[in-house]
Amino acid sequence: MRTTQDEASVRLYYLADGPDGGQAETLMYGPLSQALAMAAQADATVQDGLWIATSNDVIAYRDLIDE
Repeated sequence: MRTTQDEASVRLYYLADGPDGGQAETLMYGPLSQALAMAAQADATVQDGLWIATSNDVIAYRDLIDE
């Protein structure tokens, strides 16, 4: 189980599928709590491509909320 602070600085990005493996689009840099709130408002299909990166870890949004 991951332990992280609500105010930890993260990058929320969308990783789109594409012919060359996709392209990452940064949606925001900010606190984890804000990234989770933004991700929760996204369409289910968009949520499937959301990733959260901290200074030392990267996790799919769906995996994080399922823990």
